[in-house]
Amino acid sequence: MAQLYANENFPLPVVMELRRLGHDVLTTYESGRAGSAIPDDEVLAFSIAEERVLLTINRKHFIRLHRHRPDHPGIIVCTFDLDFAALAQHIHDALAEQSDMNGQRIRINRPR
Repeated sequence: MAQLYANENFPLPVVMELRRLGHDVLTTYESGRAGSAIPDDEVLAFSIAEERVLLTINRKHFIRLHRHRPDHPGIIVCTFDLDFAALAQHIHDALAEQSDMNGQRIRINRPR
């Protein structure tokens, strides 16, 4: 299973479901970095240092960062979805399909 880092705005119920599915998810709160208005490039640098795939709903900024800094362990950008279990399952399925997340960016969009 994947080692993930959930950005501060990432929904906790999705984190809990990903953990139930077997993933190792570190939250911004658990890392002691919550509420500090840490710039996105520093969030990505932390995920790189911790060798964790970054989970975020801050799509625009992290898609741009992916282009400028492709040396990351992976970025998963998600559309916000109130069906937290479904969002977690989509992330889980995407990770299962990807043999190596290094330098990869995956988009998880809410079904229409």
